[in-house]
Amino acid sequence: MSRRGSYGVGARIGWLEWLPWVAALAVFIALPQYLPLGARILVYILFALSLDLILGYAGIITLGHSAFFGLGAYVAGILGAKLGITDPLLQMAAAAAAAALLGVVTGTVILRTKGLTLLMLTLAITTILLEVANKATGLTGGADGLSGIVVAPIFGQFRFDMFGKTAYLYCLLALFAGWWVTRRIVYSPFGTSLVGIRENAVRMHAVGAPVYFRLVAVYTISATMAGCAGALLTQTNQFVGLNVLSFEFAGELLVMLVLGGVGRIYGAFAGPLVYMIAQDQLAKQFPEYWYFGIGLLLVAVVMFARGGLLGILDLAVSRMRRASP
Repeated sequence: MSRRGSYGVGARIGWLEWLPWVAALAVFIALPQYLPLGARILVYILFALSLDLILGYAGIITLGHSAFFGLGAYVAGILGAKLGITDPLLQMAAAAAAAALLGVVTGTVILRTKGLTLLMLTLAITTILLEVANKATGLTGGADGLSGIVVAPIFGQFRFDMFGKTAYLYCLLALFAGWWVTRRIVYSPFGTSLVGIRENAVRMHAVGAPVYFRLVAVYTISATMAGCAGALLTQTNQFVGLNVLSFEFAGELLVMLVLGGVGRIYGAFAGPLVYMIAQDQLAKQFPEYWYFGIGLLLVAVVMFARGGLLGILDLAVSRMRRASP
Protein backbone atom coordinates (compact mmCIF):
# COMPACT_ATOMS: atom_id res chain seq x y z
CA MET A 1 0.00 0.00 0.00
CA SER A 2 1.42 3.35 -0.97
CA ARG A 3 1.77 6.33 1.30
CA ARG A 4 0.68 9.62 -0.19
CA GLY A 5 3.11 12.47 -0.08
CA SER A 6 6.12 10.38 0.92
CA TYR A 7 8.38 12.13 -1.65
CA GLY A 8 10.61 9.10 -1.81
CA VAL A 9 10.86 8.89 1.96
CA GLY A 10 11.27 5.42 3.42
CA ALA A 11 12.37 3.93 6.68
CA ARG A 12 15.68 5.76 6.44
CA ILE A 13 15.64 9.48 7.08
CA GLY A 14 16.52 11.36 3.90
CA TRP A 15 18.48 14.59 3.88
CA LEU A 16 15.42 16.60 2.82
CA GLU A 17 13.72 15.63 6.06
CA TRP A 18 16.37 17.49 8.04
CA LEU A 19 15.54 20.79 6.34
CA PRO A 20 12.66 21.73 8.72
CA TRP A 21 14.94 21.24 11.70
CA VAL A 22 17.74 23.26 10.12
CA ALA A 23 15.22 26.01 9.32
CA ALA A 24 13.93 25.95 12.92
CA LEU A 25 17.46 26.40 14.28
CA ALA A 26 18.07 29.18 11.75
CA VAL A 27 14.97 30.98 13.06
CA PHE A 28 16.31 30.67 16.60
CA ILE A 29 19.56 32.34 15.57
CA ALA A 30 18.38 34.89 13.02
CA LEU A 31 14.90 35.91 14.26
CA PRO A 32 15.01 36.08 18.06
CA GLN A 33 12.11 38.57 18.13
CA TYR A 34 9.76 35.89 16.76
CA LEU A 35 10.66 33.12 19.22
CA PRO A 36 7.44 33.40 21.30
CA LEU A 37 5.37 33.03 18.12
CA GLY A 38 7.73 30.30 16.95
CA ALA A 39 7.22 28.32 20.15
CA ARG A 40 3.46 28.51 19.72
CA ILE A 41 3.76 27.32 16.12
CA LEU A 42 5.84 24.34 17.26
CA VAL A 43 3.16 23.43 19.81
CA TYR A 44 0.49 23.52 17.12
CA ILE A 45 2.63 21.41 14.80
CA LEU A 46 2.94 18.71 17.47
CA PHE A 47 -0.81 18.89 18.06
CA ALA A 48 -1.53 18.64 14.31
CA LEU A 49 0.91 15.74 14.02
CA SER A 50 -1.02 13.84 16.69
CA LEU A 51 -4.28 14.40 14.80
CA ASP A 52 -2.74 13.40 11.47
CA LEU A 53 -1.69 10.08 12.96
CA ILE A 54 -5.32 9.03 13.54
CA LEU A 55 -7.08 10.99 10.81
CA GLY A 56 -4.59 10.76 7.95
CA TYR A 57 -3.32 7.23 8.52
CA ALA A 58 -5.95 5.35 10.54
CA GLY A 59 -8.95 7.19 9.08
CA ILE A 60 -10.47 8.03 12.48
CA ILE A 61 -12.55 11.18 11.94
CA THR A 62 -12.81 13.30 15.09
CA LEU A 63 -13.93 16.75 16.16
CA GLY A 64 -12.90 16.21 19.76
CA HIS A 65 -9.14 15.93 19.66
CA SER A 66 -8.86 19.10 21.72
CA ALA A 67 -10.10 17.04 24.69
CA PHE A 68 -6.65 15.49 25.06
CA PHE A 69 -4.86 18.76 24.38
CA GLY A 70 -6.99 20.60 26.93
CA LEU A 71 -6.64 17.86 29.53
CA GLY A 72 -2.87 17.92 29.18
CA ALA A 73 -2.88 21.71 29.46
CA TYR A 74 -4.99 21.71 32.61
CA VAL A 75 -3.07 18.86 34.27
CA ALA A 76 0.22 20.69 33.79
CA GLY A 77 -1.36 23.96 34.95
CA ILE A 78 -2.99 22.48 38.07
CA LEU A 79 0.26 20.82 39.09
CA GLY A 80 2.15 24.09 38.74
CA ALA A 81 -0.47 26.39 40.28
CA LYS A 82 -2.23 24.25 42.91
CA LEU A 83 -0.05 21.30 43.88
CA GLY A 84 3.41 22.85 43.91
CA ILE A 85 4.88 20.44 41.32
CA THR A 86 6.90 22.84 39.22
CA ASP A 87 9.35 20.58 37.39
CA PRO A 88 8.43 20.91 33.68
CA LEU A 89 9.33 17.31 32.83
CA LEU A 90 7.14 15.96 35.64
CA GLN A 91 4.31 18.20 34.50
CA MET A 92 4.77 16.91 30.96
CA ALA A 93 4.81 13.28 32.09
CA ALA A 94 1.64 13.75 34.16
CA ALA A 95 -0.13 15.48 31.26
CA ALA A 96 0.88 12.68 28.89
CA ALA A 97 -0.31 10.01 31.34
CA ALA A 98 -3.66 11.72 31.90
CA ALA A 99 -4.26 12.14 28.15
CA ALA A 100 -3.24 8.53 27.50
CA LEU A 101 -5.66 7.30 30.15
CA LEU A 102 -8.49 9.36 28.67
CA GLY A 103 -7.55 8.11 25.22
CA VAL A 104 -7.63 4.42 26.09
CA VAL A 105 -10.84 4.71 28.17
CA THR A 106 -12.78 6.69 25.58
CA GLY A 107 -11.20 4.90 22.63
CA THR A 108 -12.35 1.48 23.78
CA VAL A 109 -15.93 2.78 23.69
CA ILE A 110 -16.19 5.17 20.77
CA LEU A 111 -14.05 3.16 18.32
CA ARG A 112 -16.71 0.47 18.31
CA THR A 113 -18.80 2.98 16.35
CA LYS A 114 -18.21 4.70 13.05
CA GLY A 115 -19.36 7.58 10.88
CA LEU A 116 -21.57 10.29 12.35
CA THR A 117 -21.94 8.44 15.66
CA LEU A 118 -18.18 8.41 16.16
CA LEU A 119 -17.95 12.07 15.21
CA MET A 120 -20.64 13.11 17.69
CA LEU A 121 -19.15 11.01 20.51
CA THR A 122 -15.75 12.67 20.15
CA LEU A 123 -17.44 16.07 20.25
CA ALA A 124 -19.48 15.05 23.31
CA ILE A 125 -16.35 14.05 25.24
CA THR A 126 -14.79 17.46 24.64
CA THR A 127 -18.03 19.21 25.62
CA ILE A 128 -18.16 17.28 28.90
CA LEU A 129 -14.57 18.22 29.75
CA LEU A 130 -15.27 21.85 28.84
CA GLU A 131 -18.23 21.94 31.20
CA VAL A 132 -16.22 20.32 34.00
CA ALA A 133 -13.41 22.85 33.53
CA ASN A 134 -15.92 25.70 33.52
CA LYS A 135 -17.64 24.60 36.73
CA ALA A 136 -14.59 23.49 38.76
CA THR A 137 -13.51 27.08 39.36
CA GLY A 138 -11.53 26.27 42.49
CA LEU A 139 -9.28 23.98 40.50
CA THR A 140 -9.30 25.32 36.97
CA GLY A 141 -10.19 28.99 37.40
CA GLY A 142 -13.35 28.51 35.35
CA ALA A 143 -14.10 31.18 32.76
CA ASP A 144 -11.31 33.39 34.14
CA GLY A 145 -8.70 30.78 33.34
CA LEU A 146 -5.96 29.26 35.43
CA SER A 147 -3.11 31.65 36.23
CA GLY A 148 -0.24 31.69 38.71
CA ILE A 149 1.32 28.60 37.12
CA VAL A 150 4.89 28.12 38.25
CA VAL A 151 7.30 26.33 35.91
CA ALA A 152 10.77 25.71 37.28
CA PRO A 153 13.90 25.98 35.11
CA ILE A 154 14.54 22.87 33.05
CA PHE A 155 17.13 20.71 34.87
CA GLY A 156 17.43 23.67 37.25
CA GLN A 157 19.39 25.62 34.62
CA PHE A 158 17.20 26.88 31.78
CA ARG A 159 14.55 29.34 32.90
CA PHE A 160 11.43 30.24 30.90
CA ASP A 161 11.60 33.98 30.19
CA MET A 162 9.71 36.59 28.21
CA PHE A 163 12.11 36.33 25.27
CA GLY A 164 11.09 32.74 24.55
CA LYS A 165 14.53 31.22 23.97
CA THR A 166 14.13 28.35 26.43
CA ALA A 167 10.49 27.81 25.46
CA TYR A 168 11.39 27.64 21.76
CA LEU A 169 14.15 25.08 22.16
CA TYR A 170 12.08 23.08 24.66
CA CYS A 171 9.14 22.92 22.24
CA LEU A 172 11.48 22.09 19.37
CA LEU A 173 12.94 19.11 21.25
CA ALA A 174 9.45 17.90 22.20
CA LEU A 175 8.32 18.21 18.57
CA PHE A 176 11.38 16.31 17.39
CA ALA A 177 10.53 13.47 19.77
CA GLY A 178 6.91 13.45 18.57
CA TRP A 179 8.01 13.48 14.93
CA TRP A 180 10.45 10.62 15.51
CA VAL A 181 7.76 8.49 17.19
CA THR A 182 5.21 9.29 14.46
CA ARG A 183 7.66 8.50 11.70
CA ARG A 184 8.64 5.20 13.29
CA ILE A 185 4.96 4.27 13.53
CA VAL A 186 4.12 5.27 9.96
CA TYR A 187 7.04 3.36 8.42
CA SER A 188 6.45 0.16 10.35
CA PRO A 189 4.21 -2.90 9.82
CA PHE A 190 1.85 -1.36 12.38
CA GLY A 191 1.64 1.84 10.33
CA THR A 192 1.09 -0.12 7.14
CA SER A 193 -1.79 -1.96 8.78
CA LEU A 194 -3.32 1.39 9.81
CA VAL A 195 -3.33 2.52 6.18
CA GLY A 196 -4.94 -0.79 5.27
CA ILE A 197 -7.62 -0.26 7.92
CA ARG A 198 -8.27 3.23 6.60
CA GLU A 199 -8.67 1.95 3.06
CA ASN A 200 -10.65 -1.24 3.76
CA ALA A 201 -11.28 -2.37 7.32
CA VAL A 202 -13.32 -5.38 6.18
CA ARG A 203 -10.44 -6.75 4.15
CA MET A 204 -8.04 -6.24 7.06
CA HIS A 205 -10.44 -8.22 9.24
CA ALA A 206 -10.42 -10.94 6.61
CA VAL A 207 -6.63 -11.28 6.67
CA GLY A 208 -6.67 -11.61 10.45
CA ALA A 209 -5.54 -8.15 11.52
CA PRO A 210 -6.81 -7.07 15.00
CA VAL A 211 -8.44 -3.92 13.62
CA TYR A 212 -10.17 -2.72 16.78
CA PHE A 213 -7.15 -3.12 19.06
CA ARG A 214 -4.84 -1.38 16.61
CA LEU A 215 -7.24 1.54 16.34
CA VAL A 216 -7.39 1.82 20.13
CA ALA A 217 -3.58 1.66 20.30
CA VAL A 218 -3.00 4.44 17.75
CA TYR A 219 -5.80 6.52 19.29
CA THR A 220 -4.07 6.29 22.68
CA ILE A 221 -0.68 7.20 21.21
CA SER A 222 -2.24 10.18 19.45
CA ALA A 223 -3.96 11.27 22.67
CA THR A 224 -0.64 11.09 24.52
CA MET A 225 1.05 13.34 21.96
CA ALA A 226 -1.83 15.82 22.12
CA GLY A 227 -1.58 15.88 25.93
CA CYS A 228 2.12 16.69 25.65
CA ALA A 229 1.31 19.54 23.25
CA GLY A 230 -1.20 20.90 25.75
CA ALA A 231 1.38 20.80 28.53
CA LEU A 232 3.82 22.67 26.31
CA LEU A 233 1.29 25.44 25.72
CA THR A 234 0.69 25.78 29.46
CA GLN A 235 4.38 25.86 30.29
CA THR A 236 5.23 28.44 27.64
CA ASN A 237 2.25 30.72 28.40
CA GLN A 238 1.97 29.93 32.14
CA PHE A 239 -1.78 30.30 31.72
CA VAL A 240 -4.67 28.01 30.69
CA GLY A 241 -8.06 29.16 29.42
CA LEU A 242 -11.26 27.36 28.47
CA ASN A 243 -10.46 27.93 24.80
CA VAL A 244 -8.15 24.89 24.81
CA LEU A 245 -11.27 22.71 25.09
CA SER A 246 -13.49 24.65 22.70
CA PHE A 247 -15.05 23.37 19.49
CA GLU A 248 -13.54 26.37 17.71
CA PHE A 249 -10.08 25.23 18.75
CA ALA A 250 -10.67 21.70 17.43
CA GLY A 251 -11.98 23.11 14.16
CA GLU A 252 -8.98 25.41 13.86
CA LEU A 253 -6.66 22.42 14.19
CA LEU A 254 -8.54 20.55 11.48
CA VAL A 255 -8.25 23.57 9.18
CA MET A 256 -4.49 23.65 9.76
CA LEU A 257 -4.16 19.98 8.89
CA VAL A 258 -6.30 20.25 5.76
CA LEU A 259 -4.32 23.32 4.76
CA GLY A 260 -1.02 21.44 4.99
CA GLY A 261 -2.17 18.07 3.68
CA VAL A 262 -3.74 15.13 5.52
CA GLY A 263 -1.85 11.85 5.82
CA ARG A 264 1.57 13.21 4.88
CA ILE A 265 3.45 13.77 8.18
CA TYR A 266 4.91 17.03 6.86
CA GLY A 267 1.48 18.43 6.11
CA ALA A 268 1.24 18.81 9.89
CA PHE A 269 4.35 21.00 9.67
CA ALA A 270 3.26 23.16 6.74
CA GLY A 271 -0.36 23.78 7.78
CA PRO A 272 0.16 25.28 11.26
CA LEU A 273 3.16 27.27 10.05
CA VAL A 274 1.26 28.94 7.20
CA TYR A 275 -1.93 29.32 9.25
CA MET A 276 -0.24 30.94 12.26
CA ILE A 277 1.88 33.31 10.16
CA ALA A 278 -1.16 34.29 8.08
CA GLN A 279 -3.19 34.79 11.24
CA ASP A 280 -0.47 36.97 12.76
CA GLN A 281 -0.09 39.15 9.67
CA LEU A 282 -3.80 39.43 8.88
CA ALA A 283 -4.63 40.30 12.49
CA LYS A 284 -2.13 43.16 12.30
CA GLN A 285 -3.48 44.51 9.02
CA PHE A 286 -7.20 43.71 9.39
CA PRO A 287 -7.92 43.07 13.08
CA GLU A 288 -11.69 42.81 12.54
CA TYR A 289 -11.67 40.72 9.36
CA TRP A 290 -8.65 38.42 9.61
CA TYR A 291 -10.90 35.33 9.69
CA PHE A 292 -12.15 36.32 6.23
CA GLY A 293 -8.60 36.18 4.91
CA ILE A 294 -8.05 32.76 6.49
CA GLY A 295 -11.29 31.57 4.88
CA LEU A 296 -10.17 32.75 1.44
CA LEU A 297 -6.83 30.99 1.91
CA LEU A 298 -8.54 27.73 2.84
CA VAL A 299 -11.00 27.94 -0.07
CA ALA A 300 -8.12 28.56 -2.50
CA VAL A 301 -6.17 25.57 -1.19
CA VAL A 302 -9.19 23.24 -1.28
CA MET A 303 -10.14 24.30 -4.82
CA PHE A 304 -6.72 24.54 -6.45
CA ALA A 305 -4.36 22.40 -4.36
CA ARG A 306 -5.64 18.86 -4.01
CA GLY A 307 -3.91 17.39 -0.97
CA GLY A 308 -3.22 20.74 0.69
CA LEU A 309 -0.05 22.80 0.40
CA LEU A 310 2.00 19.65 -0.08
CA GLY A 311 -0.27 18.88 -3.02
CA ILE A 312 1.24 21.91 -4.72
CA LEU A 313 4.66 20.40 -4.15
CA ASP A 314 3.43 17.11 -5.61
CA LEU A 315 2.25 18.93 -8.73
CA ALA A 316 5.50 20.87 -9.10
CA VAL A 317 7.62 17.71 -8.72
CA SER A 318 5.54 15.78 -11.26
CA ARG A 319 5.78 18.63 -13.80
CA MET A 320 9.54 18.84 -13.34
CA ARG A 321 9.86 15.10 -13.92
CA ARG A 322 7.75 15.30 -17.09
CA ALA A 323 9.79 18.26 -18.35
CA SER A 324 13.16 16.59 -17.74
CA PRO A 325 14.57 14.61 -20.70
